Amino acid sequence: MLAVHPQYIKDTNGNPSFVILPAQEFNLLMEELEDLEDVRLYDEAKKEDTGERMLFSDYLTSRKAKNG
Repeated sequence: MLAVHPQYIKDTNGNPSFVILPAQEFNLLMEELEDLEDVRLYDEAKKEDTGERMLFSDYLTSRKAKNG
């Protein structure tokens, strides 16, 4: 688990409105979010996978034929 040490800035009513994080913690948090996004995209692609495969050489031939 990522340890963060936030500091809160409150508005005039005393409600938290902003959070300050050390830059290193922010960068680690952003990396974790990017990793989670990669997992989400992988899971989404995996759901759509029909199992059909094509050789790369066949793909290139097909692409050349389409682009004429």
